Amino acid sequence: MFSLLLGVLYILAPTVRGDISQRATLANNLASNGTGTPYSMNVTDCPGYTLGSLQESDTGLTAHLTLAGSACNAFGLDISDLTIEVTYQSQSTLHVKIYDTANQQFTIPESVIERPAAPTTSYAGNSDLIFNYDATPFAFWITRRSDPGAMPLFDTRTSSLPPTPIPPFNASDASTAFDGFPLVFEDQYLQIASALPYGTNIYGLGEVIASSGFRRDIGTDGGVGTIQTHWARDVADPIDQNMYGSHPIYVEHRYNATTGKASASGVLLLSSAGSDIFLQTPPNSKVSLIEYRMVGGILDFYFFSGPSDAEVIAQYGSVIGYPMWQPAWGFGFHLCRWGYHNVSDDIENVAQMRAAGIPLEVQWNDIDLYHAYRDFTTDPVSFPGDELRSFIRELVNIPIVDVGIAVTVNSTDVYDPFTRGVEEDVWIKNPDGSLYLGQVWPGYTVYPDWFSENILSVWTEGLRNWTEMGVEFSGLWLDMNEPSSFCSDSCGTGANYSALAPLSVAGTVVTGYPECYNETIWGPTGNMTINGTSTNSCAAGSTTSAVVEKRGVGAGGEQGVNLNSPPYAIHNAIGSLNRNTLATNATHFGGYAELDVHNMFGFMEEKTTHLAVQSVIPGKRPFLISRSTFPSAGKWTGHWLGDNFSKWQYLYLNIQGVLQFQIYQIPMVGADTCGFNGNTDEELCNRWMQLSAFVPFYRNHNTYAALPQEPYRWDSVANASRIAIAARYAMLPYWYTLFANSSMAGLPPVRALFYEFPDEPELFTVDRQWLVGSDILVTPVLTPGATTVDGIFPGRGSVIWRDWYTHAAVNATSGGNTTLEAPLSHINVHIRDNSALLLHQVPGYTIYETREGPYSLLVSLNAAGTAFGTAYVDDGISFPPGPSRSLTFQAAGGTLMIESNGEYSISQKLETITVLGVQKPTQVSFQGSSADSWTYKEATEELVVSNASVDLNGQFTLAWK
Repeated sequence: MFSLLLGVLYILAPTVRGDISQRATLANNLASNGTGTPYSMNVTDCPGYTLGSLQESDTGLTAHLTLAGSACNAFGLDISDLTIEVTYQSQSTLHVKIYDTANQQFTIPESVIERPAAPTTSYAGNSDLIFNYDATPFAFWITRRSDPGAMPLFDTRTSSLPPTPIPPFNASDASTAFDGFPLVFEDQYLQIASALPYGTNIYGLGEVIASSGFRRDIGTDGGVGTIQTHWARDVADPIDQNMYGSHPIYVEHRYNATTGKASASGVLLLSSAGSDIFLQTPPNSKVSLIEYRMVGGILDFYFFSGPSDAEVIAQYGSVIGYPMWQPAWGFGFHLCRWGYHNVSDDIENVAQMRAAGIPLEVQWNDIDLYHAYRDFTTDPVSFPGDELRSFIRELVNIPIVDVGIAVTVNSTDVYDPFTRGVEEDVWIKNPDGSLYLGQVWPGYTVYPDWFSENILSVWTEGLRNWTEMGVEFSGLWLDMNEPSSFCSDSCGTGANYSALAPLSVAGTVVTGYPECYNETIWGPTGNMTINGTSTNSCAAGSTTSAVVEKRGVGAGGEQGVNLNSPPYAIHNAIGSLNRNTLATNATHFGGYAELDVHNMFGFMEEKTTHLAVQSVIPGKRPFLISRSTFPSAGKWTGHWLGDNFSKWQYLYLNIQGVLQFQIYQIPMVGADTCGFNGNTDEELCNRWMQLSAFVPFYRNHNTYAALPQEPYRWDSVANASRIAIAARYAMLPYWYTLFANSSMAGLPPVRALFYEFPDEPELFTVDRQWLVGSDILVTPVLTPGATTVDGIFPGRGSVIWRDWYTHAAVNATSGGNTTLEAPLSHINVHIRDNSALLLHQVPGYTIYETREGPYSLLVSLNAAGTAFGTAYVDDGISFPPGPSRSLTFQAAGGTLMIESNGEYSISQKLETITVLGVQKPTQVSFQGSSADSWTYKEATEELVVSNASVDLNGQFTLAWK
């Protein structure tokens, strides 16, 4: 967070690069690696490789790759001897690893990300994926055994790719040209490309806020293509630029217009190297393409066969690890802001929420909590330990942990976390062995070296000591972990530490409001009406979203970029790789360079912190929310979508973020509700509080000095919040089951519509709606002044969608939008037919109170009279998870059966059963006996059985006729 304030610390380089680029300035000039060997800065003459020494086995093959001609040394030194290992990991996963035979290139250690064990069963003969290759020049392609005649899923043959050279698709950036598609494997540059079906559907490759939406721009249908740069950086939610996290995984949803059928596959390049990934369709080309350009590492590919999108995501999870188990309280409503100045503010805020009847589960604290902005401290005046401890014991609390650790400024300064880290040698170093010193909020700071053998013990000690000071946290918020620095390079080396005081935000003034609120006319209240007059300054029917502009893609060649690190300059939107972060030559334990491990910094903090919290709070599930993420981070943390803006545009954009992180196996995700940067207003906050109630992580948070936006501040927002939270808490058993399935099998809790309806092309670009699981469709209002909303109902008329609130069936347009009423404080939510949802009958103020109450069951029959659903129940807190119970609900032929299995004892009863889609019955039986307490609503074909008191630890049958 706090990215906008960086602008006061230094003058930023332009992010839109001009027409100066590496290739444009090449001419007869050749870059040098410092030893006199020139780099050609062009891959045209790169010879590729020849395959030999092939050895096949039951699980795959191994071979050597030898440089097929003279070295081209395009952006580094060609490595002449490579090894390729192909492993049929399972029936649906194929592993292709190409590395330097000498093992000098950086490879992600198994101790950092554990990979699947070598298969003990041979899948070479029955895997749905088949590895094919040409020996000279070496190329490979992946096909489906089940569809051998289809275009390969991945194809590196130059004959399959468009002819080269291809001119730059951005005329001002020569690096956007494609000079050739050979396999290039150099010490500082790797390149590989694959053909893709023309205009296919690609999702993932983030973290990014893409102007094209959830579906990536592949350069067709008026698009300009994509350069996705992977280099983690601290920046207030930019559009079409690299940002906090790095996830080089994509899902392809391939549609066959001839057969009308679709299938999904996925590709992971497991690499932490800084990289550019291009998606493009050259002019007049019959195919699209993806090209990877990396500044180090190896080529470590995993291919996933699906064939459904959810299966691809699950198969990816089986490789990098399934998501962490969430505590039940984590699904409650969270409240935070930068600017709760003292514990009295916290106490007053909680009292106001309770008085307004708006459920509050978790109160967060930002850096206001700290003494002098130092981690693992509290301000002794504003947040005295005893008062803070008393407050926290009444409510779940989550404090912030920034990644920069303050250095002691003189001999009288006492700060144990820094001193203990020096003693245990856990801080990142300069190449000469001195401490690397950046700058964050407290002044000069050191950075934890997550590779250090002692970092876990030091980090755990800091957290444990913090709890003993009164900060008895239940979870943690990890911020600034790209990592962020307010200076470049080791700016504190040789400096006078005491001369740099902690930064001050005193006097900060926040300007800016949502698109249709004019503060110069209406003042700073943000109200929807003032003295009975609407404050909506947009003309009726006008477009309110800000214009989304493509970033300049010439970043690779701006003057001043340090060509020594590395010669190929990726399109880092802020320029040099050491800008606002650690220098690329910062050194980690084991000799690792920051250049190679930068993208994993946040992930490694998350893993270390998760393990530390397990020690500090034994037996309970850790709850972490973090900013910078990488493959496997979901095993250890959730994620919030960063420092967004209080704009209607960002209300919409946060949907694609939630959908992206389901792919990345980090399902506990959500945005700063009502917006972080700038001031919100009443209407935007009203709609945002509704929307966020139907995504996994639900937190309202805003910046220092901005207009307060707690949901009790406006009556209409309070009303919308109560309605939406009641629905969310009622659905908690459903949410909890979805997340259990995610933790056990990697299935995504939130889904794009086409995941469930893969053969309906009109859904492939839909990112203004989403599904919770397979059965709940959410259609939010995303524009100001609206009283209706358009939404599509998947199924093309074959599915009955029923209103969550009224249970009425929707008369939906087949294959197109349906206009729905959406008055203020109402969000459209619909239930899919053929579903059975276990719910909490009486949502309480807290998750605990809600879970202590009775259950209800909502069954929505399809036209054939069937329905199916499951539920997973346990105590919601134990770690590792203890006894559980699995429930199955199945309806057919006028009978509902409940089956129950497991060791966990459910004490709450199932009191109400509602079945939708029932023709008026004359008789209802309950466990074979006539039921008395039932009613029927003909308008909604709704059978309601009350006072059922069903014991969910046993079997049960309900019948009607």
